[in-house]
Amino acid sequence: MSDEQAITLTVNGANLTFQAEPRKLLSDALREDCHLTGTHIGCEHGVCGACTVLVDGRPTRSCLTFAVQMEGHEVTTIEAVGTPQKLSILQQALHECHGLQCGFCTPGIVMTFEAYLKENPDPSEAQIRETLSGNLCRCTGYQNIVKAIALAASRMREATHHAG
Repeated sequence: MSDEQAITLTVNGANLTFQAEPRKLLSDALREDCHLTGTHIGCEHGVCGACTVLVDGRPTRSCLTFAVQMEGHEVTTIEAVGTPQKLSILQQALHECHGLQCGFCTPGIVMTFEAYLKENPDPSEAQIRETLSGNLCRCTGYQNIVKAIALAASRMREATHHAG
């Protein structure tokens, strides 16, 4: 007898339905059932931030969230941010400032700061570093990531100023 049940998730604007056990983690459902592999699984304890997605626009650790909890919520993954042909402002800044190396942590950082910069469009370096402390990177030393986030914030403010 299977404990699986039908789960419908709204992911990147699309309703996706699949069978899963109630204990299935959102990170596993995204990767295995939704075939969205940009969300990385690192520590599986919510510490490293690699699995960060947005739930209703707020950064959420998908390795600590059950997929069944997402019924009625909007999940946004890295696949919905920019395209290979047109990166988001933040992704472009990370590229230009060499704010990534192996790239394993990058999706979580991007998702964290896509939300953060909407709420805090002019963060200080200390605020960027504090927010970034929830995303572990084993390669870069963080300096170029911080520089990239500051650059992205500046460009986002400029784009908002010119649009308004």
